Amino acid sequence: MTDGEAVRIRSMTAVDVPAFLDLIDALAEYEHLPGPEPEARARLTADATADPPPFHVLLAERDGRAIGYAVYFMTYSTFLARPTLYLEDVFVLDHERNRGVGTTFMRTLAAEAMRRGCGRLEWQVLTWNAPAISFYRGLGASHLADWHAYRLTADQLQELADSGR
Repeated sequence: MTDGEAVRIRSMTAVDVPAFLDLIDALAEYEHLPGPEPEARARLTADATADPPPFHVLLAERDGRAIGYAVYFMTYSTFLARPTLYLEDVFVLDHERNRGVGTTFMRTLAAEAMRRGCGRLEWQVLTWNAPAISFYRGLGASHLADWHAYRLTADQLQELADSGR
């Protein structure tokens, strides 16, 4: 298989939203999760096209077709006293994997983090996703074994917020 046109990474525009949502559905399928419900899709569309947006989307294209996406936003490290670029999602369609798209995404994100004066780039990976773990290790990324991820869902947030009343 030839690569055809080189992969191109660019910022998403409003006309790209349908392709973005299709890629999110493909990620959900890969992760064996339900995709966003209609209300969530509407919020994603509104947020992705807001000014300013609460998150940024990069699209990977080859031969004029969207083949992957990365969603990121900024957080802040009080210990470094610098912003952190947080990568929420990075996804490449199955038939485009192992063709340099993921590496191109990560290089682009690293350059963006440097441009923004970030002290680090962080993300999470599912424990069962051995190909992604291997890819990240190959980039030189460190696994944060001393940290555990925690989450409160919407119902838990409401319960906690209401508990002090």
